[in-house]
Amino acid sequence: MSAYVVGLTGGVASGKSEVERRFAALGVTVADADAAARDAVAPGSEGLAAVVETFGAGVLQGDGSLDRARMRELVFADADARRRLEAIVHPQVRLRLRAACEAAQGPYAIASIPLLAEGGRDHYPWIDRVLVVDVPRALQLARLQRRDGIDAALAERMLAAQVDRLARLELADDVIYNDGPLDALAAHVAALDARYRQLAEGSR
Repeated sequence: MSAYVVGLTGGVASGKSEVERRFAALGVTVADADAAARDAVAPGSEGLAAVVETFGAGVLQGDGSLDRARMRELVFADADARRRLEAIVHPQVRLRLRAACEAAQGPYAIASIPLLAEGGRDHYPWIDRVLVVDVPRALQLARLQRRDGIDAALAERMLAAQVDRLARLELADDVIYNDGPLDALAAHVAALDARYRQLAEGSR
């Protein structure tokens, strides 16, 4: 396994994807939970079959793929539906993330897990350190509405489905406060990259 694994997390629309891209640009392997979740319910997968068995064929698009917009509406309106979906997808996501980190080249790897706080750190005993991307709630709501083209009510429900900001920060070993321009991220990521390389070297 890669010598050192950093779990990257943050609330929806906090800027995790941009942080991921900047670590990747420095040559760091980034295993992304969202990508793993897409693979877990890809057409023909056991995961998609389980989703259809649980929620019905109405969650499929005409081509047989998952209707993500429909699924999102379901799970953010119904906490029980969200838990049932997570019970199908999350175990497969954890397996895929760990496999990707084990295959990583370089001194350390990033496991990007948006729902790390919600799912529990205990499910990821192989993560050495947690980096949280944090943003004020008002800015998070504005970014989410702009990014997804949704109204304020749905944006509020999406935030309410996640743990609150303080609970996420309690997991953090490191924090990037992403309330400034995107260009400011470069220096934060570069400093953390240097730190993680040192920590990885020391863990060998």
